[in-house]
Amino acid sequence: MYKYKCLNPIAKIGLNNFTDEYQVVDNVDDADGILVRSANMLEMEFSENLLAIARAGAGVNNIPLDVCAEKGIVVFNTPGANANGVKEMVLAAMLLASRDIIGGVEWVKANAGDPEIAKLTEKSKKKFAGTEIAGKRLGIIGLGAIGVRVANAAKGLGMEVWGYDPYLSVDAAWNLSSDVKHVTNVDDIYSKCDIITVHVPAMDGTKGMINADAIAKMKKGVILINLARDILCNEADVLSGINSGKIRKYVTDFPNTTTAGHDDCIVIPHLGASTEESEDNCAIKAVLEMKDYLENGNISNSVNYPKCDMGVCNKPRIGIFHKNVANMISQFTQVIGDAGYNISDMTNKSRGDYAYTLIDVESNITDKLVKDLSKVDGVIRVRVVKKEL
Repeated sequence: MYKYKCLNPIAKIGLNNFTDEYQVVDNVDDADGILVRSANMLEMEFSENLLAIARAGAGVNNIPLDVCAEKGIVVFNTPGANANGVKEMVLAAMLLASRDIIGGVEWVKANAGDPEIAKLTEKSKKKFAGTEIAGKRLGIIGLGAIGVRVANAAKGLGMEVWGYDPYLSVDAAWNLSSDVKHVTNVDDIYSKCDIITVHVPAMDGTKGMINADAIAKMKKGVILINLARDILCNEADVLSGINSGKIRKYVTDFPNTTTAGHDDCIVIPHLGASTEESEDNCAIKAVLEMKDYLENGNISNSVNYPKCDMGVCNKPRIGIFHKNVANMISQFTQVIGDAGYNISDMTNKSRGDYAYTLIDVESNITDKLVKDLSKVDGVIRVRVVKKEL
């Protein structure tokens, strides 16, 4: 019986993928797996029972990834599951920033009691006029699941689209319209695009990437959109860009005291992925990732351990989390061979400082074998996926 705990409400359509072999628990310390959305886990103490954390969404800045890696706890996310919802919000952001729709709607509300509102409308609407997005050059920084969808949709709206991503994946490249211009220097996005939207993960190398230096290179009157992560933009510099006339509008999905209520900032209350469809997709994907790991030891879409898949577990199987250093595999095979086991299948994958090895054997796994493997220097955790034939 596998046990799981939900730290946030998880869509029922996702939880329905759990079988009778799974039990929801109240005490997080009893859980083999945790499902989470936005709950802050940074200060949590993790029990030895915990094997996996699945984030129903893409961002994982609420989870202590290094701590989990050092304990052999796999952290999953669900990239692409909410991509369409965010894509649609980016399209809305471009329209809201290009045309003063919000200002016009607020004017109607303010004048709702005037019996002459119809006549007043014709006189007043000029101050809410804007520009069309067709024919404008859109610059996309980050061509992942969301960026590619935005690029393709923008082409369909008659925009010229430039994309920048030094780590463009093969899958993304296949899905990207051939009409999108792929640039190799982000400065080309800054200096030549009318609208810029950012779709990169929050990392040390991307924190504050939209700063005074970047803004200085942008076209006068640029529209800047950030529906990815708040820390990607130095918002004090963004406000300076607005005040100087360099930035026409800034659209963000992350309210804070810097931008909320500021003229020419359109601040959305983190609604990018807040659709029924996105939440359902994220829940389904998170549950399936967790199930595959708990039942088979396979890892997909982990943010702290490598992708590793050895198919359905039909034989006794061991998963070993270890440091990515030399001679680990030879030591594992030596221990297993000395114990009289025959290895029927094995795979090893690494990611940065960490590695993961899956091994199928022909005999039942004993506690002594697990203990002997755990003694190998550099081993973080040994997990028995399936103990007996």
